[in-house]
Amino acid sequence: MQCPRYATLLKNKIIWKGRGNKSPLSFDVLIDRIMLFLVVGSLLLFILYPIFMVISTSVYQRGVFSLDNYRDLLSPGNLKLIKNSLFVSTLSSVLGTFLALCIALYTFLQKERIGALIYRLLMITLISPPFVSALALIMLFGRRGLITYNLLGLSINPYGWQGIVLLQTLGLISLAAIMLISALNAIDKRLILASRDLGASAIQTLHRVILPSIYPAILSVLFLLFTINMADFGTPIIIGGKFKVLATEAYMTVFSAADLGKAAAMSVLLIPPAIIAFYFYRRNLEKNNFLADGVKALGGEGLNFRLPLFIRIALGIITGLFFFLMLLKYGNILLSAVTINDSGKLTFTWKHIEAFQFAYLPAVYRSLRMAVIAGILASVIGILLSYYTHRRQLPLMKPIEFIASLPYIIPGIFFGLGYIVGFNNHPLLLTGTTAILVLNCTFRHISVGNKAANAAFENLDRRLEMAARDLGASPVRILTTVIFPLLKSTFLLSFINTFTACMTTVGAIIFLVSPRNVVASVLMFKDITNGQYGLGAVIASVLIIVTVAVNLAAIKYLGREGGKQYVA
Repeated sequence: MQCPRYATLLKNKIIWKGRGNKSPLSFDVLIDRIMLFLVVGSLLLFILYPIFMVISTSVYQRGVFSLDNYRDLLSPGNLKLIKNSLFVSTLSSVLGTFLALCIALYTFLQKERIGALIYRLLMITLISPPFVSALALIMLFGRRGLITYNLLGLSINPYGWQGIVLLQTLGLISLAAIMLISALNAIDKRLILASRDLGASAIQTLHRVILPSIYPAILSVLFLLFTINMADFGTPIIIGGKFKVLATEAYMTVFSAADLGKAAAMSVLLIPPAIIAFYFYRRNLEKNNFLADGVKALGGEGLNFRLPLFIRIALGIITGLFFFLMLLKYGNILLSAVTINDSGKLTFTWKHIEAFQFAYLPAVYRSLRMAVIAGILASVIGILLSYYTHRRQLPLMKPIEFIASLPYIIPGIFFGLGYIVGFNNHPLLLTGTTAILVLNCTFRHISVGNKAANAAFENLDRRLEMAARDLGASPVRILTTVIFPLLKSTFLLSFINTFTACMTTVGAIIFLVSPRNVVASVLMFKDITNGQYGLGAVIASVLIIVTVAVNLAAIKYLGREGGKQYVA
C-alpha cells in the first residue's frame, strides 16, 4: 500500500514528463511553438513580403503584367545613371579600402595601449549621422567655406562626382579599418615569427605573409563598401550637383513624380550588384575565418615586428590626417550649431538652438523611442532565430535565416519602398504610423543580432543546456534561465549596433515618415538639402551626443561584465 503523499509526488512526476498530458511542460511547449511561429511569421511578413511587393510593383501596372518600367530604364539617360553609380561606387570603395588598410596596418604595428586607443577612436567616429560629412565639406571648403574662403580667400565649387567620391570614401573608412584591424589581430603570430626567423625582411613578411593572410578580409571590405555606396542616395543629392546616380533618381521618382512602379524598377536594378558583392563578401569572410585558425597559440605581446621607417611615417601621416579630418568634421558641426556665416563673416548666435527647442524636440524623443524599441526587438528576435536555427537545428530554419539577412544585403531605399507598397492598404495599413518606422528599423537590423548570437553560441557549452534538460527543464525554461542570462553581453552589443543605426538612419525610412511620425535624422536631411545648415548641425550634434552617451554607458556595463573593449 502506497503512501498518499508518495502517490501524489509520483503522479506529478509522470505528468511533468508526459508529453500528452496537460501540464506545465505542455504549456511551455505551447509557448515555445508560439515563439517559433512569431519569429518565422514576422520574418516572412516584414522582410519577404515587402521585397516581393517591390518586385511585383515594378512589373505590374494597373493589375496588368508589363515590363515597360524596365524598358524605360534602358534609355540612354538611365543607362548613364547606372554607369555613374558603378563609377563612383567602385572608385569610393577602392579608395576607402586602401586608406582603411593603411590605418589598420599602422594600428597593428603599435603597442597594445596605442592600438586600443586608435580602435576606440575609430569606434567613436562610427557614430556619425548621415550627411554630416557633406555638411562639413560645404561649411569648410565650399564657396563661402571657413577654410577656403575665410582663411585662403578662395571660392571653390565642392559639387560634382569628386565630392561624392570624397565623402563616400571618408564616410566608411572607420568601418573598414575596424574590420581589417580584427583580421590583422586574428593572424597566427607564429607565421610572422617563422618568416623573420627564416631571414625574410619586414617588407617581405608584409608582402608574403601578412597581406596574403588578410587578403580575403580586404576583398570582403571592398565588396561591403561597394554595396553601401551603391545604395547611397543622400550624399549625391547634397553634394552631387548635376551628377546623378541611380539611387538618387529612385528617390526623386517617388517624391517628385510619385511613380512607384518606375522607382521600384530602379530599386530592383540595385539588387544584382548588391547580392553579387555580398556573395563575395561572405565567401571571403569565411576564407579569412579559416586562415585565422590556431591564432590563440601566440598572442601579440612577444611579437617584435617593425616596418621600415618611411613606411611607418607614411602610414602615420595617413592615420593622423584621417583623424584630423574627423576632428574638423565634428568640430565644424558643433561650431555651425552656434554660429552663422553670412557674407563670409562668422558670428555667434543662439537662434538655431532656439528653433530646435521649439520645433524639433518631439522628433528627437520619437527617434530615441524608435531606436530603443527597435534595438530590443531586433536583438531578441536575432537571438531567438540563432537559437532555433543553430542550437535546436530545426528543419527549414536555414532558409529563414537567409531571409533575415536580406535587408542587410539589399539597399535601404529598396527596403523602405517595400514598406510603402506593402503596408498601405487594409488589413496591413501601417503607413503614416510610428509602428512602420519601428518595424522597418527592427527587421532591417535583425541580421546583426543573429550573427552576434551565432558567434556566441559557438562558445557556449552545450552541457549546461543538457544538464538543465536532465533536471526536467523545458526548452522555454532553458532559454529563459540558461541561455538568455549567458547572452547578456551579446544582447547588449546587438542593441548598441541597432540603436546607433536607428538613431542615424535615413535611407530605409525616408519614404515612411509623415508630419506626425517624422524623426530627427529625416528632419536633418531635409534641413541640409534646403540649405538650413545651422539647424542641421544642431540636430546632428544632438544625435551624436545621445548616441555616444548610450554607447559609453553600454561599454561601461560590458566592462563590468568582463567584456573585452578592444576587440581583436
